[in-house]
Amino acid sequence: MKILGLIPARGGSKGLPRKNIKLLDGKPLIQYTIEIAQQSSLLHSVIVSSEDEEIIEVSKSLGAEVPFVRPSELSLDNSTSLSVVQHTLNFYKERGEAFDAVCLLQVTYPFREVHFLDEAIDKFIKEDSDSLISVSKIPHVYNPHWAFVSNKDGYLNIATGDEEIITRRQDLPDAYHRNGSIYITKSSIVLEENSLYGSKMSYIESPNQEDINIDTEEDWKLAEEYLVNRKKLSK
Repeated sequence: MKILGLIPARGGSKGLPRKNIKLLDGKPLIQYTIEIAQQSSLLHSVIVSSEDEEIIEVSKSLGAEVPFVRPSELSLDNSTSLSVVQHTLNFYKERGEAFDAVCLLQVTYPFREVHFLDEAIDKFIKEDSDSLISVSKIPHVYNPHWAFVSNKDGYLNIATGDEEIITRRQDLPDAYHRNGSIYITKSSIVLEENSLYGSKMSYIESPNQEDINIDTEEDWKLAEEYLVNRKKLSK
């Protein structure tokens, strides 16, 4: 299966300005994702999509391919990942090149490992799903079967729609949230169904030590602490 590795990296960021090229332990944040993507044995190509000149230059200096400058209208705060993926696939389609699927790798999730990335891609290929996303397990106290929503009368209903609450923790089914590390989707689903998920969505659980998604200054500090602790353990 021919899979494109796509790293989206726009210049604007309100939560953490210029975070995509901000230095984390002496390396631009985007470098962590570029390096892992380039090491993958299952990605046919790896590219960066950006409208920002500085990000483009940094990416190229790291050996990443940047085949186009992303249109500014796809680089706004309300621009969607789906629109970025569609633009990329259509760019190649117009040039006579097609990919079976796209693997979207967010810069803000820097600590994924290459063996985990390849494991995710391999699982996606073998299961023949529409998509595969990386997830993290939700602690039982936040399980949707123990969550409530307010109804029109001002009373609470179980968020799942169940009539009776599950009383024992041991009886709760596992629940997950997408963590932003990996999204893999068939190109046909992206272009024909306007979706990054489709109807058959598979998943892979990320290792706990990799589960840092950087969107705020607090997240950045957690990432710095993680790297400090990792260095201590490696000594």
